[in-house]
Amino acid sequence: MDDCLFCKIIKGEIPSAKVYEDEEILAFKDINPMAPVHILIIPKNHIDGADKLNAENSAVVGKIFAAAAKLAEEYHLDGGFRIVTNVGENGGQTVRHLHFHLLGGTKLNTVLC
Repeated sequence: MDDCLFCKIIKGEIPSAKVYEDEEILAFKDINPMAPVHILIIPKNHIDGADKLNAENSAVVGKIFAAAAKLAEEYHLDGGFRIVTNVGENGGQTVRHLHFHLLGGTKLNTVLC
């Protein structure tokens, strides 16, 4: 998608602080962190959000979670961490490209859990 912020990051048109990349996914530091460790993990193929996952494209979610586990280990999040995805405007999704927030490095509140 030409106007998608994350697609532009994937293409290198917008800089990011990359922390992981492979053929299918990209992970980079969030520019407005909500925790000491706040990493966004996205598929390189554009998927609007979790509401657009299907049998053809959902395998990437397993790869994203595997990357999240690897990053959690690299960032020493031994005490725990949170993985969040927002869906749609009412769910708080501000960029309409599937993405997961990896949050940790401190005790996170339990308001949403």
